[in-house]
Amino acid sequence: MVEGVGRYAREAVAGMGSAGRMVFGAVRASRDVRTWGPHATEQMMKLGVGSLPIGILIACFTGIVLALLASYAFTNAVPRYLVGTLVQKTVMMELAPVLTGLALAGRVGANIAAEIGTMRVTEQVDALETLAYDPIAYLVTPRILAGLVMFPVVVGVAMMVGLGAGWLASMGLLDLSSEQFLKGARFFFSEFDVRYGLVKAASFGVAVTAVGCAAGLETRGGAEGVGAAATRAVVTSAVLILVLDAFWAVVWLLGRSV
Repeated sequence: MVEGVGRYAREAVAGMGSAGRMVFGAVRASRDVRTWGPHATEQMMKLGVGSLPIGILIACFTGIVLALLASYAFTNAVPRYLVGTLVQKTVMMELAPVLTGLALAGRVGANIAAEIGTMRVTEQVDALETLAYDPIAYLVTPRILAGLVMFPVVVGVAMMVGLGAGWLASMGLLDLSSEQFLKGARFFFSEFDVRYGLVKAASFGVAVTAVGCAAGLETRGGAEGVGAAATRAVVTSAVLILVLDAFWAVVWLLGRSV
């Protein structure tokens, strides 16, 4: 068991290092706009627009469950309009970015790793180099850019859907009036809540796409290697999302509370 935990930890740390190198490589390759520019919009559609349904579904049920949990926790203890406060704060600052990021780590990270991994084992990446294309600029830069831009879009939609679902659940299941819920949602609202959630989402997008690209480019061993790369990308992305979530909380929230 200890050996297995150590192996997974070592693989996760190695994956984070590969992702860091991939991000720096993508930044250097960003000057080659003619190579990555034509593919950026396609990747944004695939990674962002294609991920909206799962983001909306997760946010919808998250908002409903949060409203019910808040009502249960606040029974006869605090004013019921604070249900709106809890739903607003937790959806926008934590659950919408993190849950959506974890779901997209499975969808986007595995897809990128499998796609680039297949190109690696079928020697398509080598063919790009033969044709004088930079594989980083051609494959990695448009995907990381798409993650940076589109993850906040998906999370922003999830924030609105989650808050709306909590609102409807409060009125339909908790006999809480619309005025009471909105009073609680506005009571402690700050534009920082939205900014914090979207910045976290952008960092998650870079992490997921970079890990997927790194796992794909390091694929070896045919079909089995492609499957292992996809699994490694999902696991490492999930761990990195949790690490980044803690990082932003310590760096940003702790500084505001002191």
